[in-house]
Amino acid sequence: MNKIFLSLLLIAASAARISAADKTAAAGGEPDFSSFVWPVESGTYKPGAGVELAQGLCITCHSTEYVSTQPPLPRKFWEATVKKMKDKYAAPLPEDNTALIDYLTNAYGVK
Repeated sequence: MNKIFLSLLLIAASAARISAADKTAAAGGEPDFSSFVWPVESGTYKPGAGVELAQGLCITCHSTEYVSTQPPLPRKFWEATVKKMKDKYAAPLPEDNTALIDYLTNAYGVK
């Protein structure tokens, strides 16, 4: 099964669970997320210096496919993406992300 299809299937299943909880909340009750289970991560980041940063930081919010399905992009893209994750999505990233950006550029960037 292709990775994109599988990712979409998992998103749809998660959305259905969240939708059911939203309906409960709309009816005046508290949403019940006790049965919500995140799908198991099946992907891996490419090996390289700094891979442990991506595994420890990036995967806390999204699957490896979010990174691996991007086309090869320049360092400026990865700098902006890491900044966006930290500033807009409150990703728990350290102040100095040079090593993470180096890894993403080397593993997934323009060669």
